[in-house]
Amino acid sequence: MLRLNRRTWLGMVGHAWDGLPDEACGLLVGTIRGDTAEVARFEPTDNDARSAKVYTVPPLAHLRIERAAEAEGLAVVGVVHSHTHTDAYPSPTDVAQAPDSDWHYVIVSLRDDAPVTRSYRIIDGLIVEEQVAVDG
Repeated sequence: MLRLNRRTWLGMVGHAWDGLPDEACGLLVGTIRGDTAEVARFEPTDNDARSAKVYTVPPLAHLRIERAAEAEGLAVVGVVHSHTHTDAYPSPTDVAQAPDSDWHYVIVSLRDDAPVTRSYRIIDGLIVEEQVAVDG
């Protein structure tokens, strides 16, 4: 399960809209307890790929966010990216890019009039959707 607050969710969706026509991306900072990620905040980043079909979190931004999180006793618990014209479901490229980890993979689809947010665990190529709980 992925737990986040309404402000964080709105930040993710807003960043996805701001990224158009390209995919937008960023990292989730928080804690992991068992199978649940408690998200403290969303850290938007540029998309180094500058593409409507793929995303790349800038390595220096990733390092900066990871160090700041660790200084607060938190961790990077996942990644968010948008799909500009397709469902909120991991593409073959998304799966190939996913490291084997405890990360949560959130996709914000802008295909329809209203954005759709879904989250997944991707381990050894296996995609498992998880519940997203937005508090507040």
